[in-house]
Amino acid sequence: MVENLVTAIAAWIVAVISAGGYPGVAALMAIESACIPLPSEIIMPFAGYLASTGRFKLVLAATAGAVGCNIGSTVAYLVGAYGGRPLILRWGRILFLSAEDLDRSERFFRRFGGLAVLIGRLLPVVRTFIGLPAGIARMPMLRFQLYTFVGSWLWCFALAYIGARLGETWQSDPRLRSTMHRFNLVVVVVLGLGIGWFIWRHIRGRLLSR
Repeated sequence: MVENLVTAIAAWIVAVISAGGYPGVAALMAIESACIPLPSEIIMPFAGYLASTGRFKLVLAATAGAVGCNIGSTVAYLVGAYGGRPLILRWGRILFLSAEDLDRSERFFRRFGGLAVLIGRLLPVVRTFIGLPAGIARMPMLRFQLYTFVGSWLWCFALAYIGARLGETWQSDPRLRSTMHRFNLVVVVVLGLGIGWFIWRHIRGRLLSR
């Protein structure tokens, strides 16, 4: 079942980028940065592969990905800024978020500020959700956009570069295809385990507090 899910996600990502070009890359990365765990570890390496074929330019692919990250992160930021605390306090049980989580994230951003966003954009899974606590903490928008773009560009370029280098031997080494397929499977499994752990931790904490 997981393998079928990986195949479906990867096929959809490939179709969007193939049809949409740079805007397709930006759109997918915007979704990934708007608290929807669509794996950038699949999106950007494929964009890099297209760079190895001459269809994309590596720097432009990374820039399109970073622009998309800023768009998606801005949506998450605005949700956090204008509805975050009331939303979590009212619907926290449904969302598996608590007031303690909210307080912790606000303290984190008060302490580290823009550095939290910059580092967060370079961390798998964390990068998907970093815009929400930044908005809740009311981080200055200009700094948020700047650090989001810098961190996202570095992340997107690194993944695209890997894809480009792999793309150079894609046709000459048949082992590469099976390796990438296993890599995609690992990405989805890790994301699922992360979400499962997050939900289990909150359910366990709720039971212990009774």
